[in-house]
Amino acid sequence: MQYELVIKGGKIATQSDIFTADIGISAGKIVAIGANLSSAKQEINAHGKWVLPGGVDSHCHIEQLSGAGIMNADSFETATRSAAYGGTTSVISFAAQHVGMRLNKVVADYAKLAQQGAIIDYAFHIIVADISDKNLSEDLPKLISQGHRSIKIFTTYDKVRLQDEQILDTLLCARENGALVCFHAENDGLLRWMSKKLLQKGYSTPNFHVQSHPRIAEIEAINRMIQFSKFIDQPIVIFHVSTIEGIELIRAAQTEGIKVFAETCPHYLFMDADELASPKIETAKKLCSPPQRRKADQHALWDALERGDLQIISSDHAPYRFDETGKLSNGANAPFNAIANGMPGLELRLPLMFDAMVSRGKLGIKKFVELTATAPAQIYNLAGKGSICIGADADIAIWDGEKQVTLGENDLHDNTGYNPFVGRTIKGWPETVLLGGNIIIHNGELKAKPGSGKFINRAMGESMRPTGNLVSEMNPELNFGAEIY
Repeated sequence: MQYELVIKGGKIATQSDIFTADIGISAGKIVAIGANLSSAKQEINAHGKWVLPGGVDSHCHIEQLSGAGIMNADSFETATRSAAYGGTTSVISFAAQHVGMRLNKVVADYAKLAQQGAIIDYAFHIIVADISDKNLSEDLPKLISQGHRSIKIFTTYDKVRLQDEQILDTLLCARENGALVCFHAENDGLLRWMSKKLLQKGYSTPNFHVQSHPRIAEIEAINRMIQFSKFIDQPIVIFHVSTIEGIELIRAAQTEGIKVFAETCPHYLFMDADELASPKIETAKKLCSPPQRRKADQHALWDALERGDLQIISSDHAPYRFDETGKLSNGANAPFNAIANGMPGLELRLPLMFDAMVSRGKLGIKKFVELTATAPAQIYNLAGKGSICIGADADIAIWDGEKQVTLGENDLHDNTGYNPFVGRTIKGWPETVLLGGNIIIHNGELKAKPGSGKFINRAMGESMRPTGNLVSEMNPELNFGAEIY
């Protein structure tokens, strides 16, 4: 058999195995894995290199208007270009509804933007901020059936958050139609109260952002969403976990049999609150929510990744330029609560994690593949993604494990204009990246065109299925029929 492409002699790693082999690719799929595969129209010499699944980044804000009305820095073209340079070949971005919008139009508008600009493959989480006007009764069920199998809910932020009753309604809709529900989990009242008290005392500079997001705000909201999940028997994902206590709640819920998945992000693994200690406006570059925590929380997050309490490392790419269009849209002297939250992360997620997990030996190459590619693909049911196996999409990153890169001030390929990890030296870099068997990055050169990425239509997966362990108070067959339990 003649293959369209053969990757020769690379060190292949999956979440369970490490071995040296050739990979044969035809029609965009991996069709053979073995020694000394026959000739191909094209060959890539990968001897001495790591051959890994293309990364799956399941939490990215792209071409999205924030609740405060600020457009983030990246288009689908610039964001996915940056992702490709970092070895990521699939992203889940957001179709962000605001109050007054119909969900079907929101998703159609984002789909059009992605079709025109995306360089890698993509799916959407649907941000639900308004369940009125048939959004919940008609639009959301239809969109789920069309392959949009994940929903995001905010428990804070004025213009996008849902109240508890609305959250329960949305959870039930997801349960009935087969979708995951993901949460930005922080207690809105605590954030408002702390911000008000700090500003009343004149504590307004960016460094007080940390105090304005007390850890108890995350703890309370995670616990509440877990209890809602148990009550409805609806699988959920907790986004960007940052605290020891949050981890403990998630682990306890999983032990109890509640279907709760969770992620964390590189900025919580490699940064702590000391990064935000300066009152200078430059600190705004690293503001995100929840904020970076203590070193003890960092250690606990790594332990939770090793144990499997947290299953995913995402970037939470939320880029805002450090100028009047982004971070400084309310002026250079704006109080901390008027500064856009978020950092770029799509391009550096994999190199940062490779350096820590592989080059420095923390958790190892198999866990690296699992947390950054295989697990997110499985949890969100991205068929064909995140694995190197026969029949999978030929989305592959070939890594030079010896290459050292010192990060510069503005050396990323997104449109943010700064690098939050400037000065850090990392070892290991993806030199060749393939999407569907086509080379899209090679030796620092982009080979793909905007619009070449494809929408990933997702069926209902195992992670989305209720456990069947309904508590008696929330068994619809009993309660909605007014049965006495």
